[in-house]
Amino acid sequence: MKNKKYITLGFASIAVAVSLLLSSNLFAKESDSVNTEEKELSRLQSLAKFTKVIGIVEKYNVDDLSIQELMDKALEGMLSNIDAHSNYLKQKDYKKLKVQTKGEFGGLGITVGVRDGALTVIAPIEGTPADKAGLESKDIILKIDDKSTIGMSIDDAVNVMRGKVGTPIDLMIVREGENKPIAIHIVRGVISIQSVYAKDIGDDISYIRVTSFDKKVVKDVTKEINKRKKTTKGIILDLRNNPGGLLDQAVGLTDLFVDEGDIVSQKGRDDADNKTYSASPSTTITSVPVVVLINGGSASASEIVSGALQDHKRAVLLGENTFGKGSVQIVLQITDKEAIKLTIARYYLPSGRTIQAVGVKPDIEVFPGLVNTKKNEFAIKEADLKKHLEEELEKVDGKNEKDTDEKDDDKANKDIITPEMMNKDMQLKEAVDILKALVIIKG
Repeated sequence: MKNKKYITLGFASIAVAVSLLLSSNLFAKESDSVNTEEKELSRLQSLAKFTKVIGIVEKYNVDDLSIQELMDKALEGMLSNIDAHSNYLKQKDYKKLKVQTKGEFGGLGITVGVRDGALTVIAPIEGTPADKAGLESKDIILKIDDKSTIGMSIDDAVNVMRGKVGTPIDLMIVREGENKPIAIHIVRGVISIQSVYAKDIGDDISYIRVTSFDKKVVKDVTKEINKRKKTTKGIILDLRNNPGGLLDQAVGLTDLFVDEGDIVSQKGRDDADNKTYSASPSTTITSVPVVVLINGGSASASEIVSGALQDHKRAVLLGENTFGKGSVQIVLQITDKEAIKLTIARYYLPSGRTIQAVGVKPDIEVFPGLVNTKKNEFAIKEADLKKHLEEELEKVDGKNEKDTDEKDDDKANKDIITPEMMNKDMQLKEAVDILKALVIIKG
């Protein structure tokens, strides 16, 4: 009887449990249904409010604006307020974006971003009109040809600065450390960029500078490393003022130095946007010590390379904190002639840390400047005076043999970084000293 009673109670307990489970599932479904209905109701109410406002503005606004103009303004405002890199591309803007990837266009050669609400130079591209005119990373652009940049989107600013080759443009900038705004006059030029430069420092150090991440970076860097492979004991990778570029080139460049593990991952709301890029042993071509030079003009792809090498303890980072641009944008066509550019994901380094608005911090902070090679102040003044008098005498005599010799030396040593050149670059000098120490430790 006890057993029967136990069995009966057991079945009763199971029945109650099943009943509670079914009730719970039913409640969950009802709850999900209620939540869905609430969301849908909220969506409809919001759309109704939007439509009502559009109707009121169309009817009562002092200017006679068409419904198309109002919708364009609404889309522009909505997307520009999501983040600094999302925006609505009207017909002319979308057309310019597509033209940008084809043929030649006139421009300045700078990459810009929005920092603390201000249009800011991320970096001038080496050898371009902007670089030659003296624009620097972190310069804030106040005006473009007397047009205020306050509230101007990045794409609008780029469109204003881009133009016919040979045409002038005037920028008003604010530079850190200067007491008043600086006017800079630039003539637009064809933007044709060499992205990879390589030189030798002494007999066993290779200096490789990457100015932007175009489609040939991995190929060109591989070529330079292989060319020097027999003699190179250490590499200085200079990513200063590199505004970024193609993601696959950033991954490929890192892969030349790292033989396993993740390089970078991107994560968004949609699982389809989540991707992880990993290193492969087959593409790694060197294991020598590496020092990477970075600064506030190093952004996006540069931050991926430097951050990944830092996380893998594959390189020592020297210089200043990077820009902090770690988001992913895509262009989505909404009509035949219009599109939106939308931020869909953020980049994350192998350790899981984000780049966005934070940047990559160097292992050793070194600010730019001249290397002081003189023993005292008086010696500097005397040497400068002597040099100045010699140059003035040469002008009077109508000859300048010294200049001719220096030009010949520069031509002969175009692939060599001399001690004199390093004395003009404190960060490079420190990088060389650290790399020599790493070579000794490894060797």
